[in-house]
This record gives sequence, C-alpha cells and structure tokens, in this order.
Amino acid sequence: MTPDIPYARLRFDLAYDGTEFSGWATQPGLRTVQGELESAIAFLLRVEGVRLTVGGRTDAGVHARGQVAHLDVTEEQLAQDRLSARKLNGILKRSSADIAVHSVREVPGEFDARFGALRRRYEYRLRDKRAKRDPLTARFTADVPRTLDLDAMQRAADELLGLNDFTTFCKAREGATAVRDLLSFEWRVTEDGAYAARIEADAFCHSMVRALVGAVVAVGSGRIAEAELRELRDARERTSRFTVMPACGLSLEEITYPADEDLAARAEQTRARRETPESSA
Repeated sequence: MTPDIPYARLRFDLAYDGTEFSGWATQPGLRTVQGELESAIAFLLRVEGVRLTVGGRTDAGVHARGQVAHLDVTEEQLAQDRLSARKLNGILKRSSADIAVHSVREVPGEFDARFGALRRRYEYRLRDKRAKRDPLTARFTADVPRTLDLDAMQRAADELLGLNDFTTFCKAREGATAVRDLLSFEWRVTEDGAYAARIEADAFCHSMVRALVGAVVAVGSGRIAEAELRELRDARERTSRFTVMPACGLSLEEITYPADEDLAARAEQTRARRETPESSA
C-alpha cells in the first residue's frame, strides 16, 4: 500500500453456506469464499486484485452467518461508490449464490476484523441416532450414530469453561499459544429436534470448536467418562480418545468488536498475545 495515498477502511458483514467451498482462505485451483468475494470486489473496483482481512478463517465445509472482513480502498474509489452490498450480491448471484453480503460500510482506520475482535461465537448442530433426519437441514447438521445423553454433554461442556490451555483440542502450530478463554458452551434442543451448542470464546485455534464438540459427544455417548475428559484437558496433548466432528455442523454466528474508541488498543493487545496467524475453527 502506498503511504502517501489517502485510504479508507471498509467493513464487510457476510454469510455463506460453506458446503461447496474449500474454506475461507484463497488456495490455488480451489473454490474458496475469499477467492469468490475478492474477485467480485476487484471486478467492481476495476482493479487487478484485492486482499481482504477476515475475522474468522473457516475450514472447508464450515458455514457462517456472522463473518466479518475488512478492506482498505483509496478515497477516490470510495467516492466513486462502486462497492455496496447490493452491487456485490448482484455479481455473486451469477457464480456464488451461496455467499450473501449483508452490509458494506466505512469504519475507522483502527478497525481490524482479525485482531480487533473481542469474542467469536459459533454454533454446532448434530443429531443422534434417535432423531429423524431432516433433508432441509441435513447440509448444516452432523449425524452421530449413537444415543447421546444431553445432560451429560452439558456437564462435560461446563468442565471446559474458562481460561485454559486448549492444546488437547487444537492442531499444534509451532510458536502458537493455545491459551483461550472459553466463555460459553451451552447445549439446547432445536425446534427440528437437533442438538445445538452455542460456543463462545475470545478466539479459537485450529479445529478447536469441532474438537471440543467431539470430546463432549464422546462423554454423551459413554465412550469416555467426565473425569477422563478433565484428565485429557489437563494433559495438554492431542489424543485419539475422541473424534473431531465433521465441518458441516459448524457455523460462525457472530464476531463482537469493541467501541470505536477502543479499537486500536484491542488490536494492539491481541497482536502482542498472538505472534502467529490465527487459525480456523
């Protein structure tokens, strides 16, 4: 970016059905959310390429209702008013109707979709062997071929709350910390008979949400005891005692940011704590 050219920062709020995507991040030869969205933006701005910064980099097959990204554009591009949710959706409908842009708006330059986030909230949906399969929600719901005890799953989820080292539930990255503050892990029965977990933390490391759900499901099915789950958590080592759940049941629901006057401080704090790129959940 040329320092002497004035820039403005735009925030994008969007949703997508991740079924047909190889995740958020651009990958050569693969269809990704970032790739499709950046292509549409570049077309509207009439430039060769753009680079979005995302709040939650999702894996292949993971969905989102509350994804956030930002992009810097020149003041000239902003004045031309080429970017809007309406125009972007018009482009995306032609090849990527599984992406919906809810809003595009100017934000302070201190806003950072990735480092500025306070909390990220996911939902995981699954059905056990007793539930009727619903074709209308099957793309967004994982099937568990066992009978699950929802009360036991909630007790197990409660054991994982708080500030902990979640190495047991993360794919290790050299130099990265797995210390996270798990704020909420609550199960409920949905109107269509599925089980859904609300999972919220300050941030998540790679595969953490699906591993946490997998561990709790292992307790709910009787494969491991609640006491063993605590032992596995405290061991801080990857294990085969539970299975990482399929991507299809996971959706990024919301990313929360501080007030404008606190944006710069939050981004600086997060950068100081995490020296490696944040990974997908």
